[in-house]
Amino acid sequence: QFSKYNFELADVSLLRQSFTSYEAEAKRLLSAGLVKPAYEHVMKCSHAFNLLDARGAISVSERVTYIGRVRALACAAAQAYVKRHEGRETSDEDKKENIPA
Repeated sequence: QFSKYNFELADVSLLRQSFTSYEAEAKRLLSAGLVKPAYEHVMKCSHAFNLLDARGAISVSERVTYIGRVRALACAAAQAYVKRHEGRETSDEDKKENIPA
C-alpha cells in the first residue's frame, strides 16, 4: 500500500506545499532557539522531498535545489545544536535521551 501511495498516488501539489511549510517552520523554530523541533521539521522536509522524487515530480535541476535546501536546514540545525551545547555539562534532558555534551 505504501509503495502504491509513494510511487503513484501521493499528491504532488500537496507535497510541494508541505515541503515549503515545513521549511518555513524549521527556520522559524531555529530563530526561536528550538533546535529539536526545528530538526524534526527538517526531517519532514526530507521526507516530502523523497516522496516528490519517488513520484518523478521534480526535474534534475529541481532535485539539486531541493537537496540544497534540506542540507542548508540540516546544517543550521546542527550548528544551533552544537552552539547550544558548547562549554556546558550535559543537561538532565540530554542524559535521559543519551545525548553526549
